Amino acid sequence: MINIKKVQGLEWKKTHQPIVKDSKRQMFGYGMELVVNLYDCDLKKISSKSAIQKFVITLCDKVIHMKRYGKTLIPNFGHDNPTTSGYSVVQLIETSSITGHFSDSERSCYLNIFSCAPYDPQKTAQFCKGYFGAQKIDAFLIIRP
Repeated sequence: MINIKKVQGLEWKKTHQPIVKDSKRQMFGYGMELVVNLYDCDLKKISSKSAIQKFVITLCDKVIHMKRYGKTLIPNFGHDNPTTSGYSVVQLIETSSITGHFSDSERSCYLNIFSCAPYDPQKTAQFCKGYFGAQKIDAFLIIRP
């Protein structure tokens, strides 16, 4: 199990009503954003446009069950600085967006998964960690009021 930290300063009043409530999770407000930082990743995966594309498709279709909207943008840029050099990804989904930045030199990956529809943050963080072969993960969940 991944320790997903709740971001400080987002305390909920009793007046907030759940928009989703079931036996596994409860979500309040407008939506949720999972921030996932992955370290010591598989360099072949984070430096491969096709692997990143496959990640987005699998994440949307099999993990969070969100409908992709439009083409996935996967530019490779930032080459003036080794830390910023690498791929970025943007995928709009019908309920918001998925973005990510990959650093080849740091072997790290920084993902943001925002949706106004519910999804399982634990399952999502586990999938991200496993897909990119990360040895370390930091994950934060932000509930948008």
